[in-house]
Amino acid sequence: MSISLKEIQAPIAQEMELFEKKFRTSMKSKVLLLDRIMSYIVKRKGKQMRPMFVFFTAKLFRPDISDATYRGAALIELLHTATLVHDDVVDDANYRRSFFSVNALWKNKIAVLVGDYLLSKGLLLSLQNDDFELLKIVSNAVKEMSEGELLQIEKARRLDITQDVYFDIIRQKTASLIASCCAVGAASAGACKEDVEKARLFGEKVGIAFQIKDDLFDYGTAEIGKPVGIDIKEKKMTLPLIHALRNADWLTKRRVIYNVKNNNGNSRRVQEVIDFVKRSGGIDYTIKLMNEYHAEALAILNTFPSSPSRTSLEQLISYTIEREK
Repeated sequence: MSISLKEIQAPIAQEMELFEKKFRTSMKSKVLLLDRIMSYIVKRKGKQMRPMFVFFTAKLFRPDISDATYRGAALIELLHTATLVHDDVVDDANYRRSFFSVNALWKNKIAVLVGDYLLSKGLLLSLQNDDFELLKIVSNAVKEMSEGELLQIEKARRLDITQDVYFDIIRQKTASLIASCCAVGAASAGACKEDVEKARLFGEKVGIAFQIKDDLFDYGTAEIGKPVGIDIKEKKMTLPLIHALRNADWLTKRRVIYNVKNNNGNSRRVQEVIDFVKRSGGIDYTIKLMNEYHAEALAILNTFPSSPSRTSLEQLISYTIEREK
């Protein structure tokens, strides 16, 4: 990695610090239990790439960060955090980013109510400030994320995901959120509708490249916070496997799908699937497509005037496909 996330963030370090304070304030509650859970959620924050995309995109259109942009970034974080809390309940997950999940510490009923609270805080933040356009952008992303998750669950039962369906799923599940970050950044800075849509499409391309990179980790050895082969154990059909199966003979395809369906966490069967994908060129093909989406994102970004924020966005999208975790 040529540049770290901290170095990329440096030009907006002050804005990010102020955002942290505003975001903490937006999560405050008079209920002691809820306030304690909110503090826990804030402490275990991740890389904060979402607000970075919001701020850098906004700076493509105006040099300073407006209050609307801060609210837009907070709205995205509130609604996204709500979906993560609910996801952990649905997945019966006890950990997120090596921390205990909310449902693991406070049980499912409280976790669901916490997710609802975060959702309502996001909605109120926008409505109280007449940020209707920002709310429309982010609400659409949440709808897309839900549809993508349900589409994946539907297809996972039969393991019949084609490459087209795979891209539909990751566009909705992952890319829609990064797309909304960029669209919110542009809209909150007063960009015209055409530029907001261009920023949204840029974010979508980045989001697809980001998810493809994530799927590649399942076949590598990098320490990424999830065991290698976890997607296979969970019967998730990702691009490397989809491509490898597409080019396999009938008997091989049947054996591999049987191993995916019936692996039951068996490391030998999982390793057989990983070896098959590597032998069949699934990794190389996936890297090629990831680089294509990276190039498409850069092409859209380069239609905006040259500026320090555009350079930062170039660095940020390079980071998404070069990261080791």
